[in-house]
Amino acid sequence: MSEAIVDLDAIAHNAELIAHRSGPAAVMAVVKADAFGHGMIEVARTVLAHGASWLGVATAQEALRLRAAGITAPVLSWLHGVGTDFRSPIRADVDLSVSSVAHVNAIAACAADLGRTASVHLKLDTGLSRGGAPERQWPALVRAARNLERHGLVRVRGVWSHLISADDPDSAHTSAQLARFDHAVAFAREAGLDPELRHVANSAAALNSPRSAYELVRPGIGLYGVEPVAGRRFGLRAALTLRGHILLVKDVPAGTGVSYGHDYATPRDGRLALVPLGYADGVPRLAGGRAQVRIGGRRRPIAGRIAMDQFVVDLGALAAQPGDDVVLLAPEQHGGPTVDEWAQWARTLPHEIFTGIGDRVPRRYLGGAAAHTSTEGNTVV
Repeated sequence: MSEAIVDLDAIAHNAELIAHRSGPAAVMAVVKADAFGHGMIEVARTVLAHGASWLGVATAQEALRLRAAGITAPVLSWLHGVGTDFRSPIRADVDLSVSSVAHVNAIAACAADLGRTASVHLKLDTGLSRGGAPERQWPALVRAARNLERHGLVRVRGVWSHLISADDPDSAHTSAQLARFDHAVAFAREAGLDPELRHVANSAAALNSPRSAYELVRPGIGLYGVEPVAGRRFGLRAALTLRGHILLVKDVPAGTGVSYGHDYATPRDGRLALVPLGYADGVPRLAGGRAQVRIGGRRRPIAGRIAMDQFVVDLGALAAQPGDDVVLLAPEQHGGPTVDEWAQWARTLPHEIFTGIGDRVPRRYLGGAAAHTSTEGNTVV
């Protein structure tokens, strides 16, 4: 049986560590993309019991899923079009990010329909050139938000931005961005806004840049055990193990071509094992020819191209049989292969490896605050 095993105690440890290092700032745990593939509801409950007081998601649908699970902690959702129907998240007390006058007007219109006040966080683009109001449009956004606040339609609860390269401890970007951010906040306050929360820090900044903590930090990848600063170890613990099984074993002679295109041929007589996981399950196709898995405590190479639903392992002379476990991904202390190794093999980053693990792979949970619960068919032990 293929499964992704999530150690909630490791996530609890990481949340506590980040909360301690970034204190007295509060922690907004980023649980978007199903908590980076780890399971949003289970992770949210765990981090809220271990140092986080906020949750961060990308979409209103993610925020509403948290509310449907009975989670009442403050939630910020930050990626919406101006045509979004904001009434459901406003009704569910979800805070909404605002990057333009059009955004805040659309949110205010929905709030007026409900007879409620929407909580918003104004986002400034301090240099990343993605979401957020450009500096030249910031005054207009602040004035519009302040006018709507006077009419009781919005409450500006926070001001925020996104860092360019907080994972680089020598980056000059961060200090320049913080200066722009401070100037923008000062302008907002002079215009009559009184945001209680300022936040810019991701995992790397929360662990490595006290200057950027303000009142709130937003760790993402660090919660899941990936050390976010090159050359630094803060004591984070990896939480996820991805495991499959051998479906078929066959003896083959030297020179046997394997998988599409026969990019790989067996170097000597030996055995091949078929594993029923593929790129539809999150085993990255680009890792073919470089990736390894662990069988019987020994690492063996993936042979040839990874297919949508399966891949082949060159066992060499290793004895194995159908049903034997295949460890694709595991914490370093358990022998790996680690998510960092997979990221190198696939020429990507750990975030993509985690979030690529598909729905066909069931999640099983160990320990943590959710030890008595089970959601969406997942197993909690």
